[in-house]
Amino acid sequence: MGAIPTQRESASRAAGASARPHTVARTSLPGNSLAPGAARRFVRTTLAEWSELALPGTELVTDRLVGDAMVVVSELVTNAVVHAGTDVELLCRLDNCTEDCSVAVPGSTDTAQGTAGKAAEGARKAAPEAPGGSAFVIEVSDHHPERVVRDDGAARPYDAVEYGRGLRLVSALSEAWGITYRTGVKTVWARLPAEAIPTAEAAEAYEGEHALRRGRRAAEILAPAPRHTVQDQDWLNRGALSFLAEASDLLGGQLDEDLVAALTGQLLVPRLADWCAVWLEDEAPGRSDGGLVGGPRLARVWHGSENRMEELRRFLEKDPPELPESARSGPVPMPWPAEALGAKAERGSALAFRLIAGGRPLGALVIGRAGQDHFPDEITGLVEDLSRRVALAIGAARQYARQATISRVLQRGLLPGAVAEIPGVRSALVYEPCDKGGPSGDFYDLFPAGDGRWCFALGDVQGKGPEAAVVIGLARPWLRLLAREGYAVPDVLDRLNQLLLDDATETADAAARALVADGGRVLADEGPQNRFLSLLYGELVPVEGGVRCTVASAGHPLPLLLKPSGEVREVAQPQTLLGVFEDAGYHCGTFELRPGDSVLCVTDGVTERRNGHRQFDDEDGLAAALTGCAGLDAELIAERIRHLVHQFGGKPPEDDLALLVLQAE
Repeated sequence: MGAIPTQRESASRAAGASARPHTVARTSLPGNSLAPGAARRFVRTTLAEWSELALPGTELVTDRLVGDAMVVVSELVTNAVVHAGTDVELLCRLDNCTEDCSVAVPGSTDTAQGTAGKAAEGARKAAPEAPGGSAFVIEVSDHHPERVVRDDGAARPYDAVEYGRGLRLVSALSEAWGITYRTGVKTVWARLPAEAIPTAEAAEAYEGEHALRRGRRAAEILAPAPRHTVQDQDWLNRGALSFLAEASDLLGGQLDEDLVAALTGQLLVPRLADWCAVWLEDEAPGRSDGGLVGGPRLARVWHGSENRMEELRRFLEKDPPELPESARSGPVPMPWPAEALGAKAERGSALAFRLIAGGRPLGALVIGRAGQDHFPDEITGLVEDLSRRVALAIGAARQYARQATISRVLQRGLLPGAVAEIPGVRSALVYEPCDKGGPSGDFYDLFPAGDGRWCFALGDVQGKGPEAAVVIGLARPWLRLLAREGYAVPDVLDRLNQLLLDDATETADAAARALVADGGRVLADEGPQNRFLSLLYGELVPVEGGVRCTVASAGHPLPLLLKPSGEVREVAQPQTLLGVFEDAGYHCGTFELRPGDSVLCVTDGVTERRNGHRQFDDEDGLAAALTGCAGLDAELIAERIRHLVHQFGGKPPEDDLALLVLQAE
């Protein structure tokens, strides 16, 4: 994400000689479901920083303008992501016009050039030649200008991560908006007035999402700032939309269903209810279809008064809600738990909402408010919309948990349970997969091969995830099998190379048959993947006075030998990757480890660790680091190298990291 402009940059723009002074901030966002939330955070942070710097025009930035900006930027970015799918460029500008001035068409350096496309002619407001005035301008650009921006009122499925509500909202909240087309770029922009209050037209904006249409109670609850006078209903709607946008942002980033339940309680109490409870259906262990058994469990109870929570929990656990399937996510009246809430809450209203995602029931959300016989319609509509977002968040958290469990089981199967102990040799291992939720592309092994031999391997598969797991699942068992059959180091690599080539050929043939059978409709990314493997493989044999080491590198960073004096040298020759050429013909080298000698083996997550344009192993950086480890034992060498690799870059490593140290005692 791009940085917010510094005070100097913003002030210079604001104090420039232009007839239309303004303050600007811009950022780039990925074209995925996280973009709308990131855009809202960026706009909120930008406005807060500008106000803190007291830049020109920020005295007109109100809570109302901030709320409108949250809704508008969410709609524009969501539309760009859903309909373009490219990375999104977001620009925010605070125009501070103290005199009448023509409003420039955003997205273009020429005010006469930027005219809105004919596709949006009927939807957008009149041409952007409005009288001057302070305003907050939002521009969202994507790289598919041929795609028309959605501006219909049709309902969208709730099982998507996040859908916009169409540009009708943008039109209602802005004084002008439009579309600018340039070569390879489409920019949708909106101008929000910092002074004028939009008309009651915006009151219709939330109709399709259970608009808060009656009463002042919801307005008092949801308004970003306290309101002391009766306002138009459009204010009420914007408060609800802002609330739902922030709730989506908060819930969507959680990967634990119990945390989602806890956050739901904090969102609802005391804002919309006196208490709430979240029931979750437990998934059946071992069921791949996501089936639910065992009945619901009470995951969370929240009450405005903490001393009532435990008693309310005990009461609710006795009688889980049973909601008819016909209820979908709509409200269903529930018995009032008077005996659990005390004398001051003898009567009240309780409603339950089914939590459904992907057509699968996940549980129920129950809310209650004392002292009233029913909830206002605006509250039930808003909670119903919130319940859909809660269900989506729970469904996503469960999917993540399933994938994480599969990945952990798969990872355990791809790596040895323990490394072998070798007489006269100390070993130390560092293994840090970059993606904690998926199989790593790096693997290691250290095992007895019989006849007084021990073998070690350190490998790196091209890519990650399932494809990497397939290659590791082939390579590691075959390494052990070939080694225990007595094959020499070069022969093991030759046969493993042929195995990968044969497997790739069979996979390509199967993909070709599937393509023909499917009439050519198989997607390109579903085809066979290249299965290349870099591998450092060696054999250790304890001998009198040390250990004989035979090693070969197939496209892998070369091992380094550290002498007690601090001398460092490479002990293998570079050769081609496995799985590339049919007749590669691998060879090996042999040397002896004397007491105190150490061999360092690493993957490219170490050598190619980046800091800007520099890599850790530039100018023999790894050898220099290893020289400083003279006199340390194997564990300390491994830890020191790991520490130096992490310290090298300002950000966490972006690749898997594995290193093995073998030291003769």
